[in-house]
Amino acid sequence: MKPFTFEKPKNLAQTQDLKIKTKSFLAGGTNLVDLQKKNIVNPDGLIDVSEALSNNIKTTKNRLVIGAMVKNTELTLNNDLLKHSPLISKAVLAGASPQIRNMASTAGNLLQRTRCPYFYDTSAPCNKRNPNSGCSALKGDTHNMAVAGYSQQCVATHPSDLCVALATLDAEVTVADGKKESIIAFKDFHRLPGETPWLDNNLPENAVITQIEIPENGFNKNFAYLKIRERSSYAFALISVAAALQIENGKIKEARLASGGVAHKPWRWLEAEKFLQGKSATPEVFAQAATLATSGLKPLPDNAYKVPLLKGAIESALKQALQPESAII
Repeated sequence: MKPFTFEKPKNLAQTQDLKIKTKSFLAGGTNLVDLQKKNIVNPDGLIDVSEALSNNIKTTKNRLVIGAMVKNTELTLNNDLLKHSPLISKAVLAGASPQIRNMASTAGNLLQRTRCPYFYDTSAPCNKRNPNSGCSALKGDTHNMAVAGYSQQCVATHPSDLCVALATLDAEVTVADGKKESIIAFKDFHRLPGETPWLDNNLPENAVITQIEIPENGFNKNFAYLKIRERSSYAFALISVAAALQIENGKIKEARLASGGVAHKPWRWLEAEKFLQGKSATPEVFAQAATLATSGLKPLPDNAYKVPLLKGAIESALKQALQPESAII
């Protein structure tokens, strides 16, 4: 591991005053430390932001505000969150181990890197790790790679469960760049690979996430998070589905669907959402929505299985959303 300096500022202003040639912001360290050990990230300095950023959850004008340093475990316990957007808790409980949830921060979760094995293998070409070196996955094992939104430069998937829930709920990300604050809609925060797969997101250089806001919504009664993985504990998704329904008089007033394990970013099924509006919440309607969502997918040589798996997962998640208290993560 390359030697580096270590700073622990007390507030945001001190954080952004530090002048280090190449730096990384350290929160829980559950991903960054691994990247350093593997020589994938080699900053000149680490800036520990654990005391500089908020670790509070609050409601303001019916919006849920989550501080950047809120631990993932707190997202499963906080009463305000469980009343406002319990889908978040469902998603977090489906990811990682209790030990990692105790350390991982909310903002760090948004910024974690792909778990593509070729990204972590420094002997293999990888455009995300070494720009314009090639994508080893294209001629390698693609069984857990993307089926939507990929390019010839990268077929890796985004690893977060929390981010799928945040995408479903139209969250907003507040970022600070120097003395300037700005808001990025969650749908615009992460990037598809295109020709620049080494850029995971649209966070400005040297900026930090300060908080995540979730607007008022009607999805705290009918929701589900379904994750299909290769083992039952601490595994990244083959397919995941977040489903949220607002039902009035037996009809779906509004629907939200998003998935992990299918693309370079959390993936919203917008056509299926639009189809569900105004329909009855029946298995037949859910099956039609799942068919619509999966009809345009383009699987790679080893992951065609994901298409029927995803179709079934969308149907199951929508059914589970009708009885969230009985849903199995």
